[in-house]
Amino acid sequence: MPVRILLLCGAALLATPAFAADDQQVPADQPKDIVVTGRLDAARAAIQPSLGATTYSISNATIQALPGGDNQQLNQILLQLPGVSQDGAGQLHVRDDHANLQYRINGTILPEGIAVFGQTLSPRLVERFDLRTGALPAQYGLRTAGIIDITTKSGFENGGEVSLYGGSRGTIEPSVEYGGKSGSTNYFVTASYRHNDLGIESVDGSTDALHDTTNQYQGFVYLDHTIDDGNRVSLIGGYSDQRFEIPNPRGLHPDSGYSVGGVTDFLSDDLDERQHEQTAFGILSLLHDAGPVTLQGSLFARYSSLQYTPDVLGELLFNGIAQAAKKQDFTTGVQVEGVYRLSGAHTLRGGFVVTRDHGTSRTTTQVFPVDADGAQTGQPIAIADNGAATEMTYSVYLQDEWQPIDHITINFGGRFDHYDGYRSEQQFSPRVNAVWSPPGGFTIHAGYARYFSPAPFANVATTTIAKFVGTSAAAPGTFGDVPFAERQDYFDIGAEQKIGPVTIGIDAYHRRSRNLLDEGQFGAPIILTPFNYARGRIDGIEGNISYTHHGWLLYANIAHAEAKGTDISSGQFNFDPADLATISRQYIYLDHDQTWTGSAGASYHFDDGFLRDSKLSSSMIYGSGLRRDGAVPNGGKLPAYAVFNISASHKFAGPGVEIRADVFNLFDHVYEIRDGSGVGVGAPQYGQRRGFFFGISKSI
Repeated sequence: MPVRILLLCGAALLATPAFAADDQQVPADQPKDIVVTGRLDAARAAIQPSLGATTYSISNATIQALPGGDNQQLNQILLQLPGVSQDGAGQLHVRDDHANLQYRINGTILPEGIAVFGQTLSPRLVERFDLRTGALPAQYGLRTAGIIDITTKSGFENGGEVSLYGGSRGTIEPSVEYGGKSGSTNYFVTASYRHNDLGIESVDGSTDALHDTTNQYQGFVYLDHTIDDGNRVSLIGGYSDQRFEIPNPRGLHPDSGYSVGGVTDFLSDDLDERQHEQTAFGILSLLHDAGPVTLQGSLFARYSSLQYTPDVLGELLFNGIAQAAKKQDFTTGVQVEGVYRLSGAHTLRGGFVVTRDHGTSRTTTQVFPVDADGAQTGQPIAIADNGAATEMTYSVYLQDEWQPIDHITINFGGRFDHYDGYRSEQQFSPRVNAVWSPPGGFTIHAGYARYFSPAPFANVATTTIAKFVGTSAAAPGTFGDVPFAERQDYFDIGAEQKIGPVTIGIDAYHRRSRNLLDEGQFGAPIILTPFNYARGRIDGIEGNISYTHHGWLLYANIAHAEAKGTDISSGQFNFDPADLATISRQYIYLDHDQTWTGSAGASYHFDDGFLRDSKLSSSMIYGSGLRRDGAVPNGGKLPAYAVFNISASHKFAGPGVEIRADVFNLFDHVYEIRDGSGVGVGAPQYGQRRGFFFGISKSI
């Protein structure tokens, strides 16, 4: 079977089979079920290609080659891609945007949930994933900073793997995966458990974070059945249950002057705050491929919940507020998309998505009554504040992939989005991309996209401000608009040159926003709340280079970005009036802005000799530092850092056993991701210190 080698910009080597098209003769020795599966996979992928967007891909083989392999969290793997920067609490930013990411599994949208610390998806289910960014085609909307499109493992011979991974800071991570087929049915399941004593980034940079244990369960199932040569039905499901202790600072005592029943002192070491996050999702899809037409229809659902349990006495004495909070969100929807190959020059694509999102919020807040000067006037009182709301979202798009002459492709179209929830807004968004690919391995693309991104429904605050007037939890202000949808004009241009095993790429973008969306932690629980800057601007450029040859994989990425906003236009009550006035007069950096971001890695696979089936690899990330407060909000920045990781593994082919050893933060660099200052920033957070980890896996 022929193999197409696709080397993607600065990311990874991805090898995929080039399956025969309908009008090609299939080799006699090629099994029919493999041909049908591959053709249907290719048909599904043809519904939503990147078409001029900037795309970076990582294959399962590359994930295994990275330090940690698939024992890492998915967000840590994403940090190896160009323009992706690290933040605290497991967050990441693509091209200096805050969140605004959409996850898809086999082309179907996975609705967003309300998890803060947890990672719902495990790398163990990934055969390949693509990060698409830039000027996206019309099929992508609502969440547009980056599309993370995951292709799951499938098409198995019966077999699997059990593994055990662990090491520093009490880490232990057993896992199992198994896949197989029976007739025309394929299936794959994976499950894992993770325990360690560094569930959330340390607040003081120590090697042994205080009160930071996590226990995490994840499970995933994939099932597909090929009905006939042109039809396949598939079912995808996943579940995660993740518990976190909130890490404590050491040696602090309250200095706010509060008293609870005569008690005025509390050691910060003894705080006991916890967060519990759960997510479950399911996707049922039917793929139909017939000649010039391919259609895929999907039903999807996702449930997520977040529960924060405070340390009532400690938080009251330190902060004057202790809030128990539980948020739940349930989303259902339908997605139908298709492609019609009208002629050799025109390929039409279109589709629609309808979602219903229902969220509930229940909080009980312990606060002190205070006088006009903020002095305590009585013992704590409890204030209940509950709410529920529903949002409907409707999206439709149509576009034409047009090839007017050889080597040039123009994709143009538009989409219309409408949502009705805390607000009701809508927009028509034109899109156009052009790609020129002359012979010789050179490609250049340019595009424009109009974006429309409503605030994440599940995160919109439902707090009743008036209930807390006259208490220690009173907001800085008394007025605030509900978050608006962000409206953005996005221009992107990039080029790529392939020279044998080397690929070099560069991409630049220019973005202007009205009601630019951001998020911050306001109040007691570790829950992010969206707000808007009336105007925003983000500009950047990123470059990458990669090399693959004779067992080597080398890559390096560097990105420069600047993100600014002015004039807070929603959630104003969360901000100090002096900060509001400053931000209304000038542009300030966004708190998650990072001027320079970089990553690099190297891997070598020994194909013969004494070390045959051994791999050595390394990776690194670099950040010039996120923002912190200076002369103005977000006016300063944290120190730069570079973190290096190394790995070695060996596979004993006979017994099907693989062992690995990983070292993270090789030079034990102490670096601060956040210092606790900045717009909407919570506690300080430090990157993990040096850790040693070991794993063993066995084929079954």
